[in-house]
Amino acid sequence: MFRKTMIALTTATAMTTAAFAGGHSMDIVDTAMGNEDFETLVAAVSAAELVDALKGEGPFTVFAPTDAAFDALPEGTLEELLKPENKAQLIEILTYHVVPGKIMSSDIMMQPTEVETLQGTTVTVTGLDSGVTVDGGTVEMADIETSNGVIHVINKVLMP
Repeated sequence: MFRKTMIALTTATAMTTAAFAGGHSMDIVDTAMGNEDFETLVAAVSAAELVDALKGEGPFTVFAPTDAAFDALPEGTLEELLKPENKAQLIEILTYHVVPGKIMSSDIMMQPTEVETLQGTTVTVTGLDSGVTVDGGTVEMADIETSNGVIHVINKVLMP
């Protein structure tokens, strides 16, 4: 009897977890934290004190640079940006990667589209037969839906 109860509880828990995952219960920050390719991005968002903003209701579209994209910056750039005295510059760069609203890759037509970022200026998003680009960065994985928006993984740190 005990064994059957434990199996039933384990199965119910597994099904509930899967339902939440399919229902996008994790927000943008939690999703990024759960991906080992975003360790630098998560550290930068924390240093810029943008965690609460990106956990907000949204919806948001985030063009999320991978750790490799941050590694491609000129030597010493990331270290300088993460210093407390450079927080304002870090916020400018990170908010340049966030667009209010939810833009799915299917929303991008074959012509360039300019979208305004939270930073206040625009990025150019282009859908091509070969994929989607954002200000010259290639979207490596598109349409990661979250509870408060969507993440598109990019191979470049965008600079305003």
